[in-house]
Amino acid sequence: MKPPRQNVWGTRRVTRSMTSPQQISLPIPDELVFEIFSRLPSKVIARCRCVCKLWSSMLCSQDFIQSFLTKSCARPQILFSCEAKFDICFWSVPQPQNMEGDSSAVAAANHLAPFRRYTRFLGCTNGLFVCGFEGLKNDSKFVTVICNPSTGQSLTLPRLKSRTRYEVETYLGYDPIAKEYKVLSMAFSRVNNVYISVDHQVLTLGTKRLSWRKVQCCIPHLPSSSIAVYICGHLPSSSMPICISGVLYYKAGAPCISSVEYIVESMVVCFDLRTEKFSSVKFLGTSCKEPTLVNYNGKLGLLMSGDSTYVNLERTSRSFELWVLGDAAKHEWSKHVYVLPPSWKNIVTETMRIIGMIGDEIVLSLCKQNKHLYVIYYNVESKMITKVGVQGMDVYRGCYLKTYLNYVEDVKLF
Repeated sequence: MKPPRQNVWGTRRVTRSMTSPQQISLPIPDELVFEIFSRLPSKVIARCRCVCKLWSSMLCSQDFIQSFLTKSCARPQILFSCEAKFDICFWSVPQPQNMEGDSSAVAAANHLAPFRRYTRFLGCTNGLFVCGFEGLKNDSKFVTVICNPSTGQSLTLPRLKSRTRYEVETYLGYDPIAKEYKVLSMAFSRVNNVYISVDHQVLTLGTKRLSWRKVQCCIPHLPSSSIAVYICGHLPSSSMPICISGVLYYKAGAPCISSVEYIVESMVVCFDLRTEKFSSVKFLGTSCKEPTLVNYNGKLGLLMSGDSTYVNLERTSRSFELWVLGDAAKHEWSKHVYVLPPSWKNIVTETMRIIGMIGDEIVLSLCKQNKHLYVIYYNVESKMITKVGVQGMDVYRGCYLKTYLNYVEDVKLF
C-alpha cells in the first residue's frame, strides 16, 4: 500500500485566493520600482508596457520617462546609421569608459528600430532624430519628422507656413533646465540678390497642440549645412549642428561685403533654446572648409586635421587642430595643436572622419564600412590611441555610415 500523500503546505487547505499575486507579493515602493525598470533596455520597457494596464500607466508616466532618460545619460552610446534600399537602419554600441594606453577592444552592435528613408537626414539630439522630405513637385512645403530609434515611433510635425519657394533647414535641440525638446526651422529667400534665412520658427515637443511660432533673427546668414548652399554654387558642409547646455550651434555664412552674390562661411550661429534668442560668433582662424563642431568639456570647439584643408584624416596625417570658444561676446578663440604619435600609422589603415569629442578624447569613425567596422579614440592628454571594433554589422558592408556620439535611449512617447 502506498503511503498517504503529504501536504507540503501543512495541514491547512490552500485556496486560490491565498496564491493570488496580491497575497504572495510584497509591497515595493514606487522609487524602487522606477529604479529597477530604469535600468532595463528600451526594448524590454516596450514589452513591459504591454503586460498590464498598471505597468503601462507607470512606464508611460512623465516621471518614469525622465528617470529613464537620466539613467541613459549616464551610459551614453555611439549610434550608427546607414541607408538601405527602403529604410534607414540604426544600431548602437556602448561608449568605452576609462581606457588606458594604446589598446584594442570589441563591442557588439545593438540593432534598433528602422525607419523609412527620408529625403534629408538633419541630425540627432540625445535620443531623437530629425528627418525631412520635400513635398510634391512644385510644392514648396517641407515636411519634418521626429524619429525615436529606441521606441520605433515617429512624429510628423505640422508643416512650416512660409511664403518662400526655396529650401527649409531644421534643427533639433534639448533644453536640460526646462527638460524640453525644441525644433528650430527656417526657410530661405533671396533678399537684395543674396540668399539668406527667413521665417525663423520654433516648435516645442510634448505640448498638447503642436504649433510653430515665429522668432526674430537680426543676423543675416545662411546655414552652411543646408542644401540651399547649392543655390549659391557651393557644397553644403557635412558638419551637423551641436547642442551644448541648452544652446544650439551651427555653422553659417554671412553676406560678403565685396560681392552680393557670394556667402562666406565665417561664423557660428548660436540659438539659446531657453530664451529663443539668436547670437553669432565670428571665426576666421582656419583655412579648413569643414571644421567639425565638438563639445570640448562643455565648451564649443572647432576640430579639424592640422595638415589638411579637409575634415577627414589619413594614415599620413600628423596632427589635429582644435579651436575652443573662450568668450563668445568678444569672439575669442584659443588654438590647440595635438601631434599624433608614431603608432597612428600602424593603427589607422583607412580614411577616418572626425565625429566629435568625449572629454579629452577625439573620436573618429570610418566613412564607409569595407571589411571591418571600427572606431578610433585618441586621448589628447595621454597621446594614447584605442581601436574599438564593432561586431555584427557585416550585412551592411559597403554602405556609407553616419556616426553620432552621446546617443541616449529615450522611451518618450509622442
